[in-house]
Amino acid sequence: MEVKINREIRNYTESVFFGLSLRQFIFAILAVAVAVGLYFLLKPYVGTETVSWVCILGAAPFAAMGFVTYHGMKAEQFLWAWLRSEMLEPREIRFEPVNYYYEMLKPIIEKHEKEG
Repeated sequence: MEVKINREIRNYTESVFFGLSLRQFIFAILAVAVAVGLYFLLKPYVGTETVSWVCILGAAPFAAMGFVTYHGMKAEQFLWAWLRSEMLEPREIRFEPVNYYYEMLKPIIEKHEKEG
């Protein structure tokens, strides 16, 4: 009998259904619900191929949110951090170069200019 142990204990996720964690399973169900909703909403108006592409594009973000992590943040944490940094609390970053060599030698340069 062999038991698999993760090298990093913080990466452990418990499988609930079909090898998915509870979070992944909920987002997968949400993606399926969005795809089915879009299918029944758009089927009377557009063709089957168009509806299938819209279903895929509509469900993909919800499916991805269950699996994506970025720098240890889950997708909604990352989206909230991005929204705060870009929209809610933007900061203007100004580049003001400082020539330390010139600042150090400024008194000597001024002295030579007065003498010259």
